[in-house]
Amino acid sequence: MKRREFMLAAGTFAGALMLPRMSFGAEGVIDVYFSSDQNVIDFWTNVVKPKFEAANAGLTLNLVDGGDGAGVAAIADRALAALAGGQDPQADLLEGFDSRVTVDGIAKGLFVDFEQAGLSNYSKINPLAFDIPTNLPYRGSQVLLAYDTTKLDPANVPKTFADLVAWIKANPGQFIYNRPNKGGSGGNFVRRAIYEANGKDPAKFTVDNYTAEAGEAMLNPAWDILKDLAPSLFDGGAYTSGNTQSIQLLGQSAVTMIPAWSDQALSAIAQGVLPETTGLVQLQDLGLPGGFTKLAVLTNGTNKDAALKLADFLLSEEIQSAVLTELGGFPGVSWDYVSAELREKFADLIPQTIPNFPSGDWEKAINDGWYRAVAPNVDPAS
Repeated sequence: MKRREFMLAAGTFAGALMLPRMSFGAEGVIDVYFSSDQNVIDFWTNVVKPKFEAANAGLTLNLVDGGDGAGVAAIADRALAALAGGQDPQADLLEGFDSRVTVDGIAKGLFVDFEQAGLSNYSKINPLAFDIPTNLPYRGSQVLLAYDTTKLDPANVPKTFADLVAWIKANPGQFIYNRPNKGGSGGNFVRRAIYEANGKDPAKFTVDNYTAEAGEAMLNPAWDILKDLAPSLFDGGAYTSGNTQSIQLLGQSAVTMIPAWSDQALSAIAQGVLPETTGLVQLQDLGLPGGFTKLAVLTNGTNKDAALKLADFLLSEEIQSAVLTELGGFPGVSWDYVSAELREKFADLIPQTIPNFPSGDWEKAINDGWYRAVAPNVDPAS
């Protein structure tokens, strides 16, 4: 699902709508389908595509907006049917895609095993990002804390969740987060409170271990933490309606600190939506949740070998550095493989952990429980 509603400033790249029409499945034309947001397609259009094509004569990228996760999953299902029939799937690489989504796709050999693919940069992948061999992580995003350095000295910024709670209480009205069903920055702040209430142990939560009893036992202590914080929030207990509204309040100096997506915050600073005096920091005891965007390469694609060249190219220092500077994301490789200058510039953002909270039944329980226990006077539909 496309989780951020942040709108790029006027004058941004035209993106996929301006791309020339190409013949799908043509030799030398790598068909890439996206489930990610338009800013990611713009990044590929204006950074990845020209650099890759310049370095690989005779190869061209055809970048296609798949609409969303379900749209790209349908392309994968089509590819599985094509595999069974020995036909061309008219697709080569799926971006923002988890190969586990395709029922029987891995078992039937639809996706390349990257551990066996011989990519020269595969060993550089951040250990925090490794998943199954048919998923290749190439960029990340994580919720962090964005703050006004003119009001809060970077030396005094909270670095643990306990310190953050203490700071919010000591500075009433200066912190706000969005409702958890209205955007991932607030939603993952809530999830970080849940981790705090459960021994800072993400392993206690899996996609298939939710029960009503477990939900009550594991979520209620987190609701106590967040209820206790509510009177110290902006306007005595207000919550924003999304990621963008939180960014706007920080940019207007209405608050001093918010949780924000790393890529959204960096883009907002680059575009002047947030001032250059905005500081960014990650909690060091256990980071706020986030995750890595993965891609998959189809084994039956006409241009499988070229798609693997592209996958390897995405992990190069040139593109991984551009993920930071142009896209505002985190590198998919270990930070040792980006320039020393960038490591120093983003030192406060380098995560020691990137917990990834499961969705499914847990997500519904969190949203329902938060409204019921923490914000009973807020209409979930508003």
